[in-house]
Amino acid sequence: MAAKVYSDATSAISGLVFDGMSLMSGGFGLSGNPENLIAALTKNGVKNITVISNNCGADNFGLWTLLNGGQIRKMISSYIGENKLFEQLYISGQIEVELNPQGTLAERIRAGGAGIPAFYTRTGVGTVVAEGKPTEVFDGQTYLRETWLRADLSIVKAWKGDHEGNLVYRKTARNFNPCMATAGKATIAEVEELVPNGSLDPDSIHTPGIFVTRIFKGSQYAKKIEHRTVRQRPASVNA
Repeated sequence: MAAKVYSDATSAISGLVFDGMSLMSGGFGLSGNPENLIAALTKNGVKNITVISNNCGADNFGLWTLLNGGQIRKMISSYIGENKLFEQLYISGQIEVELNPQGTLAERIRAGGAGIPAFYTRTGVGTVVAEGKPTEVFDGQTYLRETWLRADLSIVKAWKGDHEGNLVYRKTARNFNPCMATAGKATIAEVEELVPNGSLDPDSIHTPGIFVTRIFKGSQYAKKIEHRTVRQRPASVNA
């Protein structure tokens, strides 16, 4: 079997990207984004991508760079949030958007990795989410049928990984990464620490290496945090 370890993001994506491809990208907000791989895809210039991700980055960060370069044709996501560019492109008809309830998006990806073509959920019944989708009644309740999501390529970011592609994620940076790693025809992982085989505690591995096609050690992680707002605490009633 060919070695999985690559020197950097550019070499790791070589031969796996093409115009019109579907792409799963891990991350939630600014946490757990495969920053090096997104930068390599931006530089590569691949276009007409269907991106499956919780959101589409933030100003000048993450998937926003692909969006800004006109490389994304469609987003399958859960949250547009404060991404003004995303909003502008959608309103002007320059990008297609398929919004999903967040739990439904996660389960569609998990189902894709597990080989489950469809499942039923009560989420979205009676709303615009249900338009054009089959429903069925179970125990007197109406359920909506949702279908799996899979991709030509999944890109994920982990804390540690070994040369076989076994991955460990750290805290909230785990988010969508583990389920996306299972749902791509090929999966590339970037890690903060690349360790020798046998270094990881088997009970601590979140993604088994069988799901990972290529792996490399990333660098220069921004590790941005979300914008935080606070409000003045009310004066104590007992003061």
